[in-house]
Amino acid sequence: MDAVWRIESPRLIAGLTRLVHDIGVAEELAQDALVAALEQWPRDGVPRNPGAWLMTTAKRRGIDLIRRNETFARKLQLLGHELETAQGAAVFEGPEDAVQDPAAIEDDLLRLVFVACHPVLSREARVALTLRLLGGLTTDEVARAFLVAEPTVAQRIVRAKRTLAREKVPFEVPQGAELAVRLASVLEVVYLIFNEGYSATAGDDWMRPGLCEDAVRLARVLQGLMPAEPEVHGLAALLEVQASRSAARIRDGAPVTLLDQDRRRWDQLLIHRGFAALARAEVAARARGAAPGPYALQAAIAACHAQAVRAEDTDWPRIAGLYRALAATAPSPWSS
Repeated sequence: MDAVWRIESPRLIAGLTRLVHDIGVAEELAQDALVAALEQWPRDGVPRNPGAWLMTTAKRRGIDLIRRNETFARKLQLLGHELETAQGAAVFEGPEDAVQDPAAIEDDLLRLVFVACHPVLSREARVALTLRLLGGLTTDEVARAFLVAEPTVAQRIVRAKRTLAREKVPFEVPQGAELAVRLASVLEVVYLIFNEGYSATAGDDWMRPGLCEDAVRLARVLQGLMPAEPEVHGLAALLEVQASRSAARIRDGAPVTLLDQDRRRWDQLLIHRGFAALARAEVAARARGAAPGPYALQAAIAACHAQAVRAEDTDWPRIAGLYRALAATAPSPWSS
């Protein structure tokens, strides 16, 4: 059940937000559907399509909610029409048989990404809301991950939702010049999550691997949602290669510098995934006639280290050239 929720909750909340135009209400409807599943699945068995079951159940509860509020009459018609369209002419056995359009689900998920990472929110709020809505973490899990009191995180999330409603942030993917600015905010949030896991700023542990895993997973999701964006692949490449060193970064409770790490402990699967993402970043950049961005350049530096079997085999001239390009591309904070 936990695995299903982690996988399906972001899609569920995204689809419901498009319909009700309120992240808070969408999350409540999704949780209502989860409660229904916890009540019914142990008795009736897990449906063939858990995601469709949850979505259909949540939409039906949404209709009940809207019926109790006459001001939402127009949205009721919209929800009813969508359910009729989804169910179509064919009669199916239950909610698990509902057909979901993968393209529509991905579109909604991408919209939710940009809303959760909207610059109108503080950095802390963006991080908490992203982990809550897109990472599938509970408020308690977010609090424990950052060693913050649970009421503090809960308040951040509540205030973030109120801010989005007050500022009337549209549930849409930004276009034109605004896209680059908004995408930078999204990538920054994922990078912050990873860095907090990779080099913890609070607590007794040097690393929090769970946060690294969450960030890598979010980066992979973004790759699927925005395959034409070079820096999306650049960030994914950077995180994959950096995460590959996790097992070698701590020894006897103390951090180990890069040059002193046992490279046999580096995760080769993550390294290969990072190389593949870096190649995609380079292809996407060439397609646009653009130079590599800061994340792609950092990923290329990390790749140089990963390619060296021994520290003394490192291609330092290439790394120096990449750092020069990085300093020219983003003088601050990258060059500090």
